[in-house]
Amino acid sequence: MAYSTSSAAGQCVQNIINSLPGLLAVAVVDVTSGMALASHSNSPNLNPETAAAYNTEVVKQKQKAISALKLQGERIDDILITLSNQLHLLNLSEDGKKFIYLAVNSRDTNLAIARDVCRQEAELLK
Repeated sequence: MAYSTSSAAGQCVQNIINSLPGLLAVAVVDVTSGMALASHSNSPNLNPETAAAYNTEVVKQKQKAISALKLQGERIDDILITLSNQLHLLNLSEDGKKFIYLAVNSRDTNLAIARDVCRQEAELLK
């Protein structure tokens, strides 16, 4: 367990674990540094800290694309990456400084519920 529920990030991770007990991994990530502020994995093969670092680059590149396309007034709500058997969801906080990384088994988890849980928790990250 790489989190403490005394921090906002740790409480966010705990709330997601409580809402989606079958998740593979979850992390709250700082976009600037790429560091996981809190994380948890139910899979020995999925390191949420490593995923956080690589997915930070995905977020940064999409933010650059939005800027280059001059899409004023637009911001990233979430990014969905579908794998053969997994869904990876990146849900950004309103200010775009943090995101929730969530990995779930696509057969065991309803995408709409996972997105809603992440959206609710991202609202609490400031």
